[in-house]
Amino acid sequence: MDQVRALVAAGGLVDGDMLPSIRELAGSLEVNMMTVSKAYSKLEAEGAVARVRGRGMKVVTTVPAASLAERRSGAAVMLEPAVLQAIHLGLTDEQIQSIVQRLLREKRL
Repeated sequence: MDQVRALVAAGGLVDGDMLPSIRELAGSLEVNMMTVSKAYSKLEAEGAVARVRGRGMKVVTTVPAASLAERRSGAAVMLEPAVLQAIHLGLTDEQIQSIVQRLLREKRL
């Protein structure tokens, strides 16, 4: 799920791109097909992909329906563990902000 989100954010996957079939992806990752199926279902529930009958899952890159406040809250939940880890590594606020700024520049290209 994280890889799909990262590829969309980086432009590696765009609106309308088809994802590999459950069987194909499970085989290449050497994981159970149910694992891939659950991940695809969660991505579909998030609105990141849409099921295309008989073809598989299609990437959807429209702006989420959630409000800005809801999206900010969701991002904070995801970022909190990384920020806490950086603090535990002894990084200063400025060093953490520098890392985040660099990542934003790289991912928005």
